[in-house]
Amino acid sequence: MEIINCNLSDLDVIFDLYNQAIAYQKIKNCAVWPLFNKLDVQTAINEQRQFKIIVKNQIACVFTYTFTDKSIWGNKDKNDAIYIHKIATDSNFKGQNLVGELVSFSKKYARKKAKSFLRMDTVGENKGLINYYTKHGFTYLGVVKLHNFSDLPAHYHHAEVSVFEMPI
Repeated sequence: MEIINCNLSDLDVIFDLYNQAIAYQKIKNCAVWPLFNKLDVQTAINEQRQFKIIVKNQIACVFTYTFTDKSIWGNKDKNDAIYIHKIATDSNFKGQNLVGELVSFSKKYARKKAKSFLRMDTVGENKGLINYYTKHGFTYLGVVKLHNFSDLPAHYHHAEVSVFEMPI
């Protein structure tokens, strides 16, 4: 298993994983991701913020980092965190602790970037995800009602989000 930056040739696989995640969200009756903008994903790749977990020569999971997230974190966003977004795992690799690997990698990455926290969010109060992320070391900080969401994807508009933080 290895975690490396995505490249532009990974775009089809990335969007396939996003589509798998959307299908799963629909089955679970939770907030459903919108179709993400291809240009935004290309930008994340070009800025080396889009990563992939490779297992047995296959992309098993993708995720993105951002270094600011004021729309969700407000005054708590003080250039001291890495924000993890858009985690999508191939259904053939579920149950293989890929999020655990992602968290370990992210902690090392955050230290290299001189950050103090890992942060993430999920739309709504999804008890399953709350338990899952706290099991992986995140502290659940509660639910935040978003008011400034104009720069966020559609599923965040007028939403409440569960927020999580992990000190490094």
